Amino acid sequence: MEVPLSRPDITNLEKKYVMKVLNSGQLSFGATLLQFEQSFCDTFNVSYAAAMNSGTSALHVAVKALGLHTGDEVITTPYSFVASGNCLLYEGLKPVFVDIDSDTFNIDTTLIEPAITPNTKAILVVHVFGQPCNMDEIQRIADKHKLFIIEDACEAIGATWKGKPVGTLGDMGVFAFYPNKQITTGEGGILITDNERYFKLASSLRNQGRDPGSDWLTHDRIGYNYRMSDLQAAVGLAQMERLTTILSKRERAAAHYTRLILRAGLPVKTLKPLPDSTMSWFVFIVMLPEGTNRDVVIARLARNGVQSKPYFPSIHLFPVYRSQYGFNPGDFPVSESTSDRTIAIPFYSNITFKEQTHVVKSLSEALQGED
Repeated sequence: MEVPLSRPDITNLEKKYVMKVLNSGQLSFGATLLQFEQSFCDTFNVSYAAAMNSGTSALHVAVKALGLHTGDEVITTPYSFVASGNCLLYEGLKPVFVDIDSDTFNIDTTLIEPAITPNTKAILVVHVFGQPCNMDEIQRIADKHKLFIIEDACEAIGATWKGKPVGTLGDMGVFAFYPNKQITTGEGGILITDNERYFKLASSLRNQGRDPGSDWLTHDRIGYNYRMSDLQAAVGLAQMERLTTILSKRERAAAHYTRLILRAGLPVKTLKPLPDSTMSWFVFIVMLPEGTNRDVVIARLARNGVQSKPYFPSIHLFPVYRSQYGFNPGDFPVSESTSDRTIAIPFYSNITFKEQTHVVKSLSEALQGED
């Protein structure tokens, strides 16, 4: 049995909406894009939403909208997809990493305050794998030190902290729609905020620096071609209409994996939703026992038709971060240990119980087997 790592959840509704855009002749900056953005305002009870061509673009625009300058510092986590670090480098900002909590894989909030310096301007929070961070503590620290908060909720659409949606708890929040995400537009992202100034600047920056109402060839500032097309928005609009169903299916699949793993007695650690929060299941991660050769496990799974992948490498150990900022192995031991031992196993909305049973059986054999 072949079981892919991920698979988008596409129905006839998405195809219908795409064809409607194609037939309209308005493929960019049309009514469908506005509808997609409005769906986020309505769902998350925020005033503004600016869709873009990727979550990375939206993170970059969020950082730039704060008006930070070269040399300013932003505290964030090393255990994330590289975009959450790169969006700081784009603006000449210094990423100040602090280690992660060993249970949640999110930023260890007890380490944030000691990392603050006179140059610290913001905290970039990552709700990794859809697990909400402790936003009460992060907000307390931000308020005390007058810091901005950007929420990287790219993996966490639908997650909540104490009943409030992640992405709405900081100055700006960002979601992403790559095909392996909970909902997809193929490629895409969106920035949400209640701050009109941030929204207007974000809208301009994503569109080659054009201010709303400006002529098409009038550019009020240096901007970027970060626009989302109406074709992408059409897919996203249909996905947003199905968001509750999609999230429920993923929660059901995650719960079934947990039952299978417990029943099999596998010596692996999995993420569990925390009190005061609702997790949005992006991927299903297992942490292998210490001393396990992860590459061997991945190879054995592949021989059984099961795709898997290391998730995530620690950002600070990528060459550009080491050469530019002097990071070294051992700087953030919890993140590094987690990076060395975690893998993502197949997970998507429509994964079947039969496929999950095959995955867990294959994982059990991979952990025990001999080459």
